[in-house]
Amino acid sequence: MTFAITKPLLQQIAYRLRALGSAATAKPVTLFDNCIGRRKGFVSLVGAGPGSADLITLRGLQRLQAADVVFYDRLIDPGLLTHMRTCARAVYVGKAPGCHAMPQSQINRLLVHAALSGQTVVRLKCGDPGIFGRGAEEAAALSEAGIEWDIVPGVTAACAAAASARSFLTERGVNEFLVMATGQSRADSAHDWHSVARPGTTLACYMGVAQANSISQGMQDAGWPADCKVQIVSKAQTPDEVILRCRLDRLGETCAGQTHLNPAILLVVWPLQNSIQDNKPSVGFTGTAAYATMAL
Repeated sequence: MTFAITKPLLQQIAYRLRALGSAATAKPVTLFDNCIGRRKGFVSLVGAGPGSADLITLRGLQRLQAADVVFYDRLIDPGLLTHMRTCARAVYVGKAPGCHAMPQSQINRLLVHAALSGQTVVRLKCGDPGIFGRGAEEAAALSEAGIEWDIVPGVTAACAAAASARSFLTERGVNEFLVMATGQSRADSAHDWHSVARPGTTLACYMGVAQANSISQGMQDAGWPADCKVQIVSKAQTPDEVILRCRLDRLGETCAGQTHLNPAILLVVWPLQNSIQDNKPSVGFTGTAAYATMAL
């Protein structure tokens, strides 16, 4: 038997040696497997959607059913795992605030190991893989190892939260700009709320409940009106869903009085001046909340 030693093969061997030394939980793969041309696997970064299992796309479900191994997040509906083949493995890699099952670097290594062993891999991520899900880091690790991958888009939390509240992220003549932001900033950076401060904007803020006070103050300092309408949607599209409404200047105190909001998303609307919304009733809002918001 003969085979050619090529530069890409040597690069993969070097990557394998590094990875094998730091991912003890991954399935062992020998160098001989690579040298005889063993088929590399394929990785799909699949968006599971938020909350309910029936929000996954048909393509996402098909990838899940075909997988040899599924690495799944904390917030996915456990019912999705029942669609896996009986011989497939499910590996939990979820992250809760201040409590991660494993660091991102180890998740990257596990994905690489599984694919290099020839498996069909699904990385099942809550919401959409490309929106605040660190999917780009996983894709970069796969590309570095010479592994093919793709993205299966999913319903992101902003869309699900707006649907739960019977509201709209954009509406002609009211809010024609949509901004997605994270409430979690790096230690060496701060949010630039000035760059997105303009009438006619909906801001969808992910992972922002814990920073509600600073977000509220920062946005007002940047020029957002204190009376901007806010919806706080917790656990969207699940039986435990909670929807709260307030003004921007009361966001901090509204969140402070709720102990079980996470995971939640903040939807803040700064409508266009003299919009048609000012002269029509709210869509989908009921009850006697002191600051009932308008439709987004």
